[in-house]
Amino acid sequence: MTPEAIPAYGTPDAPLLAVRGEAEFRTEAEIARIGVTVTARGRDRRTTLDDLTRRDTAALDLLKSYGEAVSALTTGALSVTPELSERGRGERVRSHRGVVRIDAEITDFTVLGELTARLAESELTELDGPWWSLRPDSPVHAEARRRAVADALRRAREYADALDTSLAALTELADTGADRPRDVSAFGRSTRRAAEVAESAGPFDLQPAQLWVSAQVTARFTLVPPRL
Repeated sequence: MTPEAIPAYGTPDAPLLAVRGEAEFRTEAEIARIGVTVTARGRDRRTTLDDLTRRDTAALDLLKSYGEAVSALTTGALSVTPELSERGRGERVRSHRGVVRIDAEITDFTVLGELTARLAESELTELDGPWWSLRPDSPVHAEARRRAVADALRRAREYADALDTSLAALTELADTGADRPRDVSAFGRSTRRAAEVAESAGPFDLQPAQLWVSAQVTARFTLVPPRL
């Protein structure tokens, strides 16, 4: 009987066995993501924008100076907002506030502490992160899938051995999804402002997080008909 002809529930001549395979293990992070928020304030809109542009350029130049260690760099939303006076009649503009966001990915962790410390020293600059993750094409993802398939095959063979028979054929293998790598350390969830760390005497000691990586599959096999 061909696999296409086997009913979903199997037959006495081709009993069907369905199992689930799982894999979960810890691995080192490969990417550190940080967010840099640059702010400017002033009474004049033009001056505020000029100050914001200058500080944004300085932050970008600093990040770019680390070359390939910074694997991705993105400038987010830019805003310059008038702030109205709380007193008096009418809409009186008291000052202007400008904000720009920069997101960076760092793959060379040997420079991460120094880079974040230098950014923290910048004027009116706020740091978020680091958030740890794996590269999208990391071989760790393939390893998780291989382990999940191996686990499914091991379970299927154990069931077959319990029936004193063996596997005949694989009829279906489905990827039931994998969890996104989860941070198992305390890093990656805190926010540090430049004002809080600018007095640091040297680079921050930022250790890469351990991440949980997982994968799950379901597999269906036919069995050699056991003698019951």
